[in-house]
Amino acid sequence: MTPRKILIVDDDQKIRSLLKTYLEKNQYDVLLAHDGASFMAEFERHRDEISLCILDVMLPDTEGFTLCQSVRRRSEVPVIMLTASADETDRIVGLELGADDYLGKPFNPRELLARIKAITRRAGQDKPREPRYYDFNGFTLDLLERSLIDPDGTATALSGMDFQLLKLLVEHPGEVLDRSRLAEVTRGRDLGPLDRSLDVQVSRLRQRLQDDGKQPALIKTVRGSGYVFSTTVTSRHGP
Repeated sequence: MTPRKILIVDDDQKIRSLLKTYLEKNQYDVLLAHDGASFMAEFERHRDEISLCILDVMLPDTEGFTLCQSVRRRSEVPVIMLTASADETDRIVGLELGADDYLGKPFNPRELLARIKAITRRAGQDKPREPRYYDFNGFTLDLLERSLIDPDGTATALSGMDFQLLKLLVEHPGEVLDRSRLAEVTRGRDLGPLDRSLDVQVSRLRQRLQDDGKQPALIKTVRGSGYVFSTTVTSRHGP
């Protein structure tokens, strides 16, 4: 899984270094900023990759509250506010502006980590993000549109069973998938001893992939077992 990316802004260099070291030991990818301007530059550069922002309230060029508002106008990414102030008003203002949590300084890094995990768990970020596209042999399977794009760029909508079959194949390239598993995914049931419906479906999918039925290069038959998707597959989240 790609490391979860956290963007931290704090004008205290020691705190930045401490958090970067501690969070990276816990499998997070950490970006640092020392003031509001550098924070916004990093946020815009990595907006689609950031899992959470940690904002110090008091910064040399702005307030963390202002940054929180700017983030909320652009994204729903979770935000944790940090402040050295003992004033309860800071916490209330931060939450009203869209922050998800608040932690007073000084703080224990373990407590911050626990809060990060709690927020990302609620936001569903602990689950790996499923790619949208799978690319292979000039073809692209679009999971959102449930379509197959050929090497010429033409998209063709897939039937439910064809889509489920191809999705399973591209998610497990080089792995022998037995007939019972393929049937369960595409039909929700086991195949009878004389049921050839799966073979017909594979044949139809081979035609869509311009895969020679007599000597297939992509979907190969493993006699007595099932089928294997015999090609290199790459996945991505966006164009």
